[in-house]
Amino acid sequence: MPFTGSCLCKSVRYEIDSLDSPIAHCHCVTCRKAHAAAFATTARVMRDHFRWTAGADRLRSFESSAGKFRHFCSACGTHLIAERPVQPHVILRVPTLDDDPGVKPVMHIWTSHDAPWLQDPEAIAHHREWPPEH
Repeated sequence: MPFTGSCLCKSVRYEIDSLDSPIAHCHCVTCRKAHAAAFATTARVMRDHFRWTAGADRLRSFESSAGKFRHFCSACGTHLIAERPVQPHVILRVPTLDDDPGVKPVMHIWTSHDAPWLQDPEAIAHHREWPPEH
């Protein structure tokens, strides 16, 4: 059964047949900047396992490094995939899946690019929603 995914505003939607690599958290500088986050959670999907189902006309692209294109929704800005057209796969932004893929991340990559303020998530407080003082 395929998995579905979408951008924040639901204008752009896609479907995948499977994740074709383990899920990883990428800490590289370009992922941090593109996602405004400490890392981006990604997995490879073979091109023949990926298809846009709505809103492809709303996609915009940015060449973040030579030959690598990041595709995002022009309405809400959600970054959905990245790709190098010469490769047989796309790099899916796993958090854009609407469904639970049933597997968990297995590694962090490009940690040499970590920001100095990034800490081990186990070392800081966790709250299910807003902390009590909010």
